Amino acid sequence: MVISPQAFPPRKRRPSAGAFISPKLSDQSLIRSLLSICQEISSLEPLRFLLRRTSLSMIRKTNLLSMLFEDLVRNSTAAFSPSALLCFQELYILLQRIQTLIEDSSHGSKMWLLIQTESLANCFHEFTLDLSTLLDILPIKELRLNDDVEEVVSLLRNQCSRSTTKSFVDPLDDDLRLEVCTMLDRLKSEIVPDHSRLSKIFIRLGIDSSACCTEEFESLQDEFQNQTEEKSKSQLIALVGLVRYAKCVLFGASTPGSDLIRRKSASELGFPVDFRCPISLELMRDPVAVATGQTYDRESIKLWIESGHNTCPKTGQTLAHSDLIPNRALKNLIAMWCRGQRIPFETAENNKGLVNAVKKNKAALEATRMTASFLVNKLSVSQSMDAANGVVYELRSLAKTDSDCRACIAEAGAIPLLVRYLSSDVGGAQPNLQVNAVTAILNLSILEANKTRIMETDGALNGVIEVLRSGATWEAKGNAAATIFSLSGVHGYRKRLGRKTRVIKGLLELAKEGPEHGCFRRDAMVAILNLAGEREAVARLVEGGVVEMIVQVMEGLPEEAVTVLEAVVRSGGILAITAAYGAIRKLGCVLREGSERARESAAATLVTICRKGGSEMVAELASMPGIERVIWELMGVGTVRAKRKAASLLRILRRWAAGLDSVVADEGYSQVVSSSIAATTTVAG
Repeated sequence: MVISPQAFPPRKRRPSAGAFISPKLSDQSLIRSLLSICQEISSLEPLRFLLRRTSLSMIRKTNLLSMLFEDLVRNSTAAFSPSALLCFQELYILLQRIQTLIEDSSHGSKMWLLIQTESLANCFHEFTLDLSTLLDILPIKELRLNDDVEEVVSLLRNQCSRSTTKSFVDPLDDDLRLEVCTMLDRLKSEIVPDHSRLSKIFIRLGIDSSACCTEEFESLQDEFQNQTEEKSKSQLIALVGLVRYAKCVLFGASTPGSDLIRRKSASELGFPVDFRCPISLELMRDPVAVATGQTYDRESIKLWIESGHNTCPKTGQTLAHSDLIPNRALKNLIAMWCRGQRIPFETAENNKGLVNAVKKNKAALEATRMTASFLVNKLSVSQSMDAANGVVYELRSLAKTDSDCRACIAEAGAIPLLVRYLSSDVGGAQPNLQVNAVTAILNLSILEANKTRIMETDGALNGVIEVLRSGATWEAKGNAAATIFSLSGVHGYRKRLGRKTRVIKGLLELAKEGPEHGCFRRDAMVAILNLAGEREAVARLVEGGVVEMIVQVMEGLPEEAVTVLEAVVRSGGILAITAAYGAIRKLGCVLREGSERARESAAATLVTICRKGGSEMVAELASMPGIERVIWELMGVGTVRAKRKAASLLRILRRWAAGLDSVVADEGYSQVVSSSIAATTTVAG
């Protein structure tokens, strides 16, 4: 999918004080630069809803000032005194500041502009004072201006002089600001805002639709990242809560699906292999290194450790400690790559300050709680599927925001209501509603406490499994698989899910039959990988045909397939090793042609198969043409772990070639595997 440029608006310019400097230009170049910036400011639209009179006055003054520079450009032979040049340089700096203020105010948050009205009016007033001072000391006579232009400059000077008494704030703007501040204070006392007053405020600010609310919400978040003062951050986060609430109560639900962007699979995006987390197989947002030196995404490895594991998922080594060390170099590389590919890159650190601020802000918390309660109450009385679809979509979007939103939605009683829309009847009649419902549950499950709520809610797990098995769309099935993955993050639930045949079959079917263009097969593979941490689940996976599925999808999803196979053969016992016999040649191909990460996993998997499977397995690998050369190559250019596994694999092949079968696997184990392979071959024939 090609992402439109509108999805990536230019960041608001926030130049430091040192950025406003006069260019080192010749006299005439400086005059032309001054004319150019005057024309740019003159072409700007005045602020539409707030400070309109003030911004319009400043734009008009700049337009008059441009006449001065037009005349000077025409009279290109004029020479300027040092005092005149100094004035021009200071004017250039002033004009830069004016342009930045108007552009930032035009493209930023309207709510924040309202709160800052008095401060911004003072800024415009200070600019007028500065302009008045510079015009007073500018040696007009020596510039030899046209009489009409000189009269205009004199007029401009008089205008600026008359404006130096005090800044102007429109009384209506100030009343509106006080009303919003009062509303935020009442939120802290858990007083629900009056909807009619809220509507008048938003219409006055030009925020008159659900889409405008979304744009305002994003602008407030951007503004939050720009602030350093705690008071300003607190005000901004309270405004975020108010806008979120107003969006739901004033404008109803967004058009479900109208602003949904289809997720892209890793193969579509072509992520560099080192940018993917070995656990989730997704692009890492916050890469961290564990004690073994392997790098994972913080969220994934943290979930792994909190689930009771004390080993490195990739190497199987016991972790000497559970400290997670940020891999800042890799994170910067990922961010640079994403910017180059026009892929949104949102890090945990970017959201951390916002989330923490919400937790500390009473008004924001209450606004979130009111929003969740409003939506849940509305859903409980929804009579039609169309009406329910809009509300469920809003819950889905809200649940994606942060942990407080997820907690508030669950506490308001949303989960049992969402379960009603997971059935196949709903999927057949309103596919989008089923997608939104299962995705809302997926987003809610990110919060640890909600995992328990979902598992204990009557019909919730069965509903998710039903969507996994017979969902109306691939997106619904994929998000159901992602929900299974999320719930399996809790050790006890992973055991419970691994015992359910319907879960195993649903995941295997999705991984095998899902469309290649989406990420739905990958969702299933990740869930399977998580379940493969339990030996009992691995046995069910092998019985269900996980190895056969892996062989089938290995060409399309080599990294995912090899990673899952490595986990299965490591803890699956003899049945898994036997089943993997048919995958040996596929693994050999990956070893020869796969990515760096895939070759590493393939080498590790082959070592396990050959060590535990006996001489028949080694013979199958050895029969591949040029396999030793491939292994030698991996020993030279592979990752540290890949080199180590390749060396082990080469030793196994050399010992087998020398007739030392006993060092590959003990005789009894080899005979059992050999018999199993023979039986499998007979059945296949």
